[in-house]
Amino acid sequence: MNMLAQFSTNQASMSSRDLLDLINQVRSNLGEPLLRLNKFNEKIEDELEGDHYTKSVVQNLNNTESVIYELTLDQCMLIGMRESKAVRKNVLAILKEKQKPFDITNPAHLLQAIEVQAKLNIELSEKVAVLAPKAEALEAIADTSNTYCLRECAKTIGIRESDMIQLLIDKKWIYREPSKTPGKSGKLQPHAQFVTNKVFINRISPVITNQYTGQEMVHTNMRVTAFGLTRITGLVNKMRKAQQVAA
Repeated sequence: MNMLAQFSTNQASMSSRDLLDLINQVRSNLGEPLLRLNKFNEKIEDELEGDHYTKSVVQNLNNTESVIYELTLDQCMLIGMRESKAVRKNVLAILKEKQKPFDITNPAHLLQAIEVQAKLNIELSEKVAVLAPKAEALEAIADTSNTYCLRECAKTIGIRESDMIQLLIDKKWIYREPSKTPGKSGKLQPHAQFVTNKVFINRISPVITNQYTGQEMVHTNMRVTAFGLTRITGLVNKMRKAQQVAA
């Protein structure tokens, strides 16, 4: 929750989780370690022993449960007083500001509301900026259970195979082996770190028997994993955006 979120206008209350978010944001700004919810709840129970407050249990997304308290402004201030001097000063100032009723005719209050909305818009834009490339990459995948050759990847992403190969070589994701046959290009191979990171895998071909010598051989074929396709798609999209900016 954003630290500028207001108390309930009717009850002037705040949940312990929201208060923890506020305190942790101040702690983070001051370079102090963050509090965990279970330790914070212990602090609340110790400080408010015998005092009246509403306690509830909520279900988290990971199927665990958390205890949440509904606290009055005075109770929040008592909890805030247990912080260090620097944190306490900032937290109490914010809590006191929240206590003031919102006055639409007050220019200062209107300015504060505009600032809050602006910060929320910035936070939303930042989240979109982080998630958008991932969404673009995932849209390019039709089947995440298979592996792909470079030609299939290029077709899926919408780029010429030769351009994609050159990009991967330039970024040192893959390299070309020295050719054993004059006039022919060497075989493409992944750099080891991208095999370790599951971007590429090397599949072993069936055993091939030379019909003249009887010698048995196998070949390794570089394949792109489904995860690798998302990474390559992201790399291509990044290159395209850089080219648009340069243009």
